[in-house]
Amino acid sequence: MPPGFSLLKLVRRATIKPLLLFPRNRKSCQFFGNKKFAAKMEVDPVAKQRKISSESNVRVIGTHSGCFHCDEVLAVVMLKFLPEWKNAQIVRTRDEEILKTCDIVVDVGGVFNPETKRFDHHQKTFTHSMSTVRPGTPWVTKLSSAGLVYAHFGEDIIAHILDKGREDEVVVKLFDKVYTNFIEEIDAIDNGVAVSDGELKYRITTTLSGRVGGLNSSWRDPDPSEEKDMVNFHKAMELVRSEFLTKVHFYANDWWEAYSIVAAAVEARFEVDSSGLIVEFPQGGVPWKDHLKDIEDTTGVMIAFVIYQDGSGMWRIQAVPVAPASFTSRVPLHPAWCGLRNKELEEISKIPTIKFVHSSGFIGGASDRGDAIQMAKLSLAAKGEWNGD
Repeated sequence: MPPGFSLLKLVRRATIKPLLLFPRNRKSCQFFGNKKFAAKMEVDPVAKQRKISSESNVRVIGTHSGCFHCDEVLAVVMLKFLPEWKNAQIVRTRDEEILKTCDIVVDVGGVFNPETKRFDHHQKTFTHSMSTVRPGTPWVTKLSSAGLVYAHFGEDIIAHILDKGREDEVVVKLFDKVYTNFIEEIDAIDNGVAVSDGELKYRITTTLSGRVGGLNSSWRDPDPSEEKDMVNFHKAMELVRSEFLTKVHFYANDWWEAYSIVAAAVEARFEVDSSGLIVEFPQGGVPWKDHLKDIEDTTGVMIAFVIYQDGSGMWRIQAVPVAPASFTSRVPLHPAWCGLRNKELEEISKIPTIKFVHSSGFIGGASDRGDAIQMAKLSLAAKGEWNGD
C-alpha cells in the first residue's frame, strides 16, 4: 500500500457503494464493491488513529462485527431513512481505533453520548429507558441501540418516511405508537427482558428478532467469511426495513384514519343519545378500542356502547371493554337477553327488530338503528345508573 494511503479514505472517495468488512482477527480487512474488484489489503495502522477526512461528504455508520442482532440492524435501517445517513457506508468491526473514525456508532464501543453520536447500551453503567432519555414518556424497558436511535431521531425518521413536518400531529402520534408496538419489543428482547413474569405457556419463536437472528451464518458453515456476514447483514436490513415501513404506513394510514373516525364519533355522541354514553361509527370494521381508550384518557369521557352498520346491513352494538384487550365489558348487554336469538329474544326484550345477543353480552344486533340504540339504553337501565366505574 503506498505511503499515506488510507483504506478508510478510499471508502470515503469511492464512487461505487462498497462494503467494508473487518475480520475478527483485526489484522486485515476486505473491501468489496464492484464484483470485478475484490482485494485483500493490510490496514494502515496510521489510518486507524486518523479521523476520517472532513473534506468528503460520505459518512460512515459503525457497528459490531460477528453475529448480528435485530437491534443494531434496525438502528442502521432507521438511520438510513434520514438524508444525512442515506448514503452512509457501514463498517462492522470491534476495533476501537477504527470505530473512532466513524461518524456514528451503534451497539458497540461502550459509550452512550448523543453529542458524539455514540449509541451503545452494553456498558455496566447504562440503565436508560425511554422514560429517562425522554422524561415524561411512560416506557421503562431498558433501551437497546434501536431504542436509543429511535429516542433521538424517531420523529425525524417518521417525518421523512411520510413526507410530513416533524411537528405534524400524525408524526407526534405515530412516535408513541411505533415505539409501543414495534421498537419496545426489540429493546426488551435484546436486553433479555421477559414478556411476562413466571413460566410462559409456550414459546414465541417467530418474532422479528428471531428471524433476524436466523439470517446469521450457520455454525456449520465450512468456509465462514466476513463477506458472507455482510451479505447476511444486508439481508437482515431488507427484512427489518420492510417490516418497519409496513408498521409506519399502517399507523399513518389505516390506524390514523380510524383514530379520526373514533374521535369524531365521540365528539358527536350526544347526537346519538342524550346520555352521551353511546357512540356511532359511520361504518363497520373500524378498529376502535385502542383509539377510544386514548381519547378517553385524554378527555375524561367514558363510553359504554358503540353502534355501527355491518356489511350485511345489520346494526351491531358492542359493549366497550374495561380495557382494549379485555373480554370483560363495562356494561354488558341486558343479562336476560344473553345467548338468545330472533323470536325468543324479541318476545323477552320487546324490541321489534332485535336479532341476537352473544352469551357473554359483549355484542348484539338489530335490523333497525333505533332498536340498536334502544338495546343500549335498556342495558344501561338494567345496570343501574352507570357513571364509568
